[in-house]
Amino acid sequence: MKSKEIGFNTICTHAGEIEDKQFKGAISPIYLSTSYAFEDVDIKRYPRYFNTPNQEALCKKIALLENAESSLIFGSGMAAISTALFAFLNGGDHIVLQRTIYGGTANLVNEEFEKHNIKYSYVDSQEPEGFLDKIKDNTKVIYIETPSNPLLTITDIKAIADLAKAKGIITMIDNTFASPVNQNPIDLGIDIVLHSATKYLGGHSDILAGVVISSEDKINTVFQMAKNLGGNLSDYTVWLLERSLKTMGLRVKAQNENAQVLAEYLYANNKVAKVYYPGLTSHPEHELAKAQMNGFGGMLSFELIEGLNADEFQKKLQLIKSSMSLAGVESTILSPSKTSHGLLTPEERAKQGIKDGLLRFSVGIEEPEDLIADIEQALKAMSEN
Repeated sequence: MKSKEIGFNTICTHAGEIEDKQFKGAISPIYLSTSYAFEDVDIKRYPRYFNTPNQEALCKKIALLENAESSLIFGSGMAAISTALFAFLNGGDHIVLQRTIYGGTANLVNEEFEKHNIKYSYVDSQEPEGFLDKIKDNTKVIYIETPSNPLLTITDIKAIADLAKAKGIITMIDNTFASPVNQNPIDLGIDIVLHSATKYLGGHSDILAGVVISSEDKINTVFQMAKNLGGNLSDYTVWLLERSLKTMGLRVKAQNENAQVLAEYLYANNKVAKVYYPGLTSHPEHELAKAQMNGFGGMLSFELIEGLNADEFQKKLQLIKSSMSLAGVESTILSPSKTSHGLLTPEERAKQGIKDGLLRFSVGIEEPEDLIADIEQALKAMSEN
């Protein structure tokens, strides 16, 4: 089964299934064993080696969804990101990173890389020239995130991939906010795609997972690091994630549509100072997003006008949950300065343009009219206090 031969939702539903030969069940059976035979077998299976039946099947599905050769599934997004980075970076190497990235990734770089004598440079713009200026003779990796967390900046994926290839540098992208539904960086020349599978791949706020997707050769390099770090995912969660992926195309399409409606509503609201969403024509990289994405995603951020307190606003919401994480079927909202980017210093957040009053809004699959009504009542309740 090749991804070019069948549709996206068909891949979500059927690719990477394990056939239940004994009972002919409609879904993959789950194999919870942590002990497998080692004699007279082709593969010596062990959960920490990422090769149990459920692990292998799920990795095939995810690779197909990103038009890639192979993938590895991990216990969290940060396990996937850290393993991939340490697989390709050694002492004395250098990495160039986009400034506007997930706070956990930035914290990993800021706190751990110097201990391993890995040098790094941040780029303060999304322009390819900014990345070119930071490249050194010992640069081994360029790392980007688009759309970025939480300001939804857009980076030209193909331009960065072309630049890196010309220099013999490996490219990595955090594709979490877009999901494979909205963006396939492998098709644009990126070497390694990363996801917090906790988010859109899981989609129900009940799974913690991460994934690295690439060529078979590069995934083998990641595996050599991964088997030592031990960041594998339990087979029960692997099975749950396969279940969740079956509806990802439908879920994300609905979230795309809702986010566009909510972004336009917030943009027109006189109590909102600024909206960050690539689907708005006012977004500075709107045309670039339209060129490299299949949809604009379910994530947006916004700031209330001066005098309206973001914390108070969240407390007044009744339907939209003030909650950490994102991409569940339910709509959630949070303050990045207290959560996703809370590990960064105020100065580091300021460099990214993250204000204390910024709100990150993960739009779910509810009726958009109900979400708008909830925002309206919260704003009204604030004005009455």
